[in-house]
Amino acid sequence: YAKDTVRTCKFIVRQSKFRHVFGQAAKAEQSYDDIRVSKVTWDSSFCAVNPKFLAVIVESSGGGAFLVLPLSKVGRVDKNYPLVIGHSGPVLDIDWCPHNDNILASGSEDTTTMVWQIPDHTPCRPISEPIVVLEGHSKRVGIVKWHPTARNILLTAGSDNLIIIWNVGTGEPLITMDDHPDLIYNVSWNYNGSLFCTTCKDRRLRVCDPRKREVVAERLSPHEGIRPMRAIFTKEGNIFTTGFTRMSQRELGLWDPTNFEEPIALLELDTSNGVLLPFYDPDTSMVYLCGKGDSSIRYFEITEEPPYVHYLSTYSSKEPQRGMGFMPKRGVDVSKCEIARLFKLHERKCEPIIMTVPRKSDLFQDDLYPDTVGPDPALEPEEWLDGRDEDPILISLRDGYVPPKSRELKVSKKNVLDSRPAPRRSLSAVDGSSLPKLVEEIQSLKATVLSQEKRICDLENKLSKYTNGTV
Repeated sequence: YAKDTVRTCKFIVRQSKFRHVFGQAAKAEQSYDDIRVSKVTWDSSFCAVNPKFLAVIVESSGGGAFLVLPLSKVGRVDKNYPLVIGHSGPVLDIDWCPHNDNILASGSEDTTTMVWQIPDHTPCRPISEPIVVLEGHSKRVGIVKWHPTARNILLTAGSDNLIIIWNVGTGEPLITMDDHPDLIYNVSWNYNGSLFCTTCKDRRLRVCDPRKREVVAERLSPHEGIRPMRAIFTKEGNIFTTGFTRMSQRELGLWDPTNFEEPIALLELDTSNGVLLPFYDPDTSMVYLCGKGDSSIRYFEITEEPPYVHYLSTYSSKEPQRGMGFMPKRGVDVSKCEIARLFKLHERKCEPIIMTVPRKSDLFQDDLYPDTVGPDPALEPEEWLDGRDEDPILISLRDGYVPPKSRELKVSKKNVLDSRPAPRRSLSAVDGSSLPKLVEEIQSLKATVLSQEKRICDLENKLSKYTNGTV
């Protein structure tokens, strides 16, 4: 009888190496304190993170600002720490470039998108000069999303219901789509960036092919409630959604975009009213659900066997979250069997939450860490625009990942000067032969100023070490 019971139990308990994943908040001294997180009413995550930096949208007077900290700069943030301050209205969304850890895009209520180069060293003064300003929307820009595999391709969505895809390297809009009759809630690229899906206030889930400039599939009301939905592509090409039932219960679903009639899975959760932000890890097929205003993070595993979306566990805490950042896999600590790291925004601080698979061995765990998406783009912008698709270039995490030094993003604006009328030459105009000398002198002076600024920063850092008694 006992043998029969054991045999039956084997069939009941689902085998998964992620069944025992547990979440743990970092120690107090490993948090980032005294950050005035933005109070703007917009359902974005307010936080973006990569293996080098943490960026948080913050409260600021007279325009929009966000804070960028090196990951190592834990503890209390000085109230005079330099912010990134180029926007004239509140910042609504930020996104790190997947192919350059020093490049970040920001969308704002001022209708512009700005792309920033963040220096490796701590700046001495606020950063106010973006590399490029992208102007094409007539209302606020609430969504910015880098392309997963093509260099310098950025998608923006605004409250003018437009989606614009840009080549950041030239500052040009490449594709504009006006298929949405109402506010766009979110946008998600698929694994190789050939398609993206959107959710919209008109309660439709759409799959768009940007290069054909058309909606290739859509589904009315994947969730029957009228509150905002979210949708993300899985690695296999299915779409994971979060939304609300007609009775305002939170719900999640899994859909096959080639057959939108019936969901693969539909699961009711609870009656909280915060929008569920999904964060997806393609290496483990796990999805982490973080509700704004919730104090918990639920996580699920998506598989090919029924019921397809498997509840794993919940990380619970006392404090509600204002937003959340999700570290790319190359930024986790493989020596501690860490499979995900989230950055939870409180009202005045940011707290890392580490998700771990308990293992006794200190050796590299091949089964937990398949090759993951690396920092190199698989395509140039022109190749992608011409219709080519490539999966992301993968790297091994066996020896850990060390982020490279800062690489400058060069923007060469095409036709900006060609389209302007030629200036009238006055008698006092500069002689043409001296123009190259002037340009050379300006460049030389710029280089001198930059090197002096870096020297000042180095000296100030050294001085602060002496005054703090660390040297």
